[in-house]
Amino acid sequence: MDPEVVSPEAVAQVADSFLVWAQAFLDTLIRPWNVYQVLIALGLFIIAHLLAVIVKPRMHNWMHSRKGWVKWRMRVLVMLHRRLRLVLYVGLIWTVVIVMEEVTWPSRSYLLSIIANLATAWLLIAFVTRLIQNTLLRGIVRYGAWIWVTLSITGLAEQSRLLLDSVAITIGETRLSLWLLIQAVVIVAVLLTIARLITATTAATIRQNKNISPSMQVLAIKFLQVTLFGTAFFLGLRLVGVDLTGLAVLSGAIGVGLGFGLQKVVSNLVSGIIILLDKSIKPGDVISLGDTFGWINSLGARYVSVVTRDGKEYLIPNEDLITGQVVNWSHSNEFVRLDIYFGTAYGDDPHKVRKIAIDAASSVDRVLSFKEPVCHIVGFGDSSVDYVLRFWIRDPSGGLTNIRGNVYLALWDAFQDNGISIPFPQREVKLLEGSKLSTNWPAD
Repeated sequence: MDPEVVSPEAVAQVADSFLVWAQAFLDTLIRPWNVYQVLIALGLFIIAHLLAVIVKPRMHNWMHSRKGWVKWRMRVLVMLHRRLRLVLYVGLIWTVVIVMEEVTWPSRSYLLSIIANLATAWLLIAFVTRLIQNTLLRGIVRYGAWIWVTLSITGLAEQSRLLLDSVAITIGETRLSLWLLIQAVVIVAVLLTIARLITATTAATIRQNKNISPSMQVLAIKFLQVTLFGTAFFLGLRLVGVDLTGLAVLSGAIGVGLGFGLQKVVSNLVSGIIILLDKSIKPGDVISLGDTFGWINSLGARYVSVVTRDGKEYLIPNEDLITGQVVNWSHSNEFVRLDIYFGTAYGDDPHKVRKIAIDAASSVDRVLSFKEPVCHIVGFGDSSVDYVLRFWIRDPSGGLTNIRGNVYLALWDAFQDNGISIPFPQREVKLLEGSKLSTNWPAD
């Protein structure tokens, strides 16, 4: 790392330029009309200050009466209120400049034009830098922009750039000058501000999505912030010519190490993002995964919380929901068909049994009427005619076992009222000839 030596010729050239500009500025000021312009500018500043003192309280009260306005309008009003004196001064001085250019020689309003341009530039920079949330970064960008605009308007920008570029250090094949550093700070600050605006807009959209749990909203917003801010930082360095090859190799090595060490954690995180994007499951859905049946309580960064009917809360890794077979009872709609099986004696009329079963199922509250239950014979068993009764419900989150139990109970009552018998296996015991039945059990 070797600092480059600033040549005496360059220093002398820049110093001569500053001396020439300073001498010209002093010669300009001592002219009578220029003294008048300075006095006019000071007088306008005093008038703007007095107007601001009068208008500010009234504007403050008026702003309080506009509580129903959207936030961006109120923020603009707050910025105008804070910079009201400068806003009034810019308006007054440009009015005077336009009038003087019409009624007198342009040279007699030249200095006022420079002051007006400086005041306007300072006002715009003050408004734009308010978008930067970080106080330190906002101050650096604001004062740096003010200095650069002042040098540009006064004609000293090129000399200042040459002087800043002459102060540099060399690291390998990369030359880092003070001018390059300033450029990097400004560009990175602008890109970070743009990234912050995009993040704020997207975060508001994510927070309005009621299907995403608060924890998942935070995860998505943080992931978005890291991605956008990281991209803005590296893109800013790349735009000013900083070589990022070494940093890319280092970050790649770190990524490989994290990939091997945190494979399961990363897999669950990625699976959680996939679940979030495709909305295959969401809070409130009723799912079955293996022997676990319940409804989703929340979506986490690493797991999904599933609460069962008995109050148990299972934390299922996101990867299992992606790779396993999941039954989502309420994915596309809430309608669920349930089947129950039963049998009746061969002596009962199957047509009558089917009608009684359908009526019994329809009498249960949660069974849907517009999707009528159906009953079919599915086989002839050893001791019964076997049936299947199918019916629809629309609220699986209310439980499946309880609705099946209610339908079975309705069937039992209907069969008892109509003389339908439910057979059960019976066994006959025959005593062989010559054997005796003893009622005396051996003592323990």
